[in-house]
Amino acid sequence: MQPAVSLKVDAVTKNYETTHNRVEVLRGISFEMSGGDSLAITGPSGSGKSTLLQIIGTLDQPSSGRVLINDRDPFSLPEVGLARFRNSAIGFIFQDHHLLPQYSVLENVLIPALAYPSSSSSSSRNTAVQLIERVGLSHRLSHRPAELSGGERQRVAVARSLINQPSLLLCDEPTGSLDQATASDVGDLLIELQSDDTILVVVTHSLELAARFDRRLELREGLCSDH
Repeated sequence: MQPAVSLKVDAVTKNYETTHNRVEVLRGISFEMSGGDSLAITGPSGSGKSTLLQIIGTLDQPSSGRVLINDRDPFSLPEVGLARFRNSAIGFIFQDHHLLPQYSVLENVLIPALAYPSSSSSSSRNTAVQLIERVGLSHRLSHRPAELSGGERQRVAVARSLINQPSLLLCDEPTGSLDQATASDVGDLLIELQSDDTILVVVTHSLELAARFDRRLELREGLCSDH
């Protein structure tokens, strides 16, 4: 039986040592989320938003504190096990879509499923096609990123992030490089595609986008407050 989808961030700190001083980026961040919850993390530049997201996404380790995903501490895993856990449990969407220019829309969406294949290639392909249809790009399956608009490329990134049915979907400024209308469309898409089996965490400067989520957490000088 699969554990319930959950995220616990417990007293997480992040410090960087320089030659002359110690920089405290995060100072005891704590919150909990369950499947179906959505959270927007806001705050000024340099407040630690992206650092926190990288720690939640297991791309960086906290200086102290814990992150539990589905009641599991991913940082207790060996490096190979952590990479596999990250691939299966976490989906990422960035401001820059990070699509591979030499591959088609379909191939880009399939990439995370090919790293640690757990089903047949035909099953993964069918899932990818269905996701591409859900983001409204079924007519672009064979197109390459250079042939797509900025909004279309970000829609491909959304589909790719969901290919492994992750428990946790993390978005770092997903609408930051889009015009207002396209940004609104991508925000609609994120909310529409989130399921009860997924936790959605979005870092954004857009207060308009942040207002659409269940919770808002504001970071300032490494400390957080709920809104």
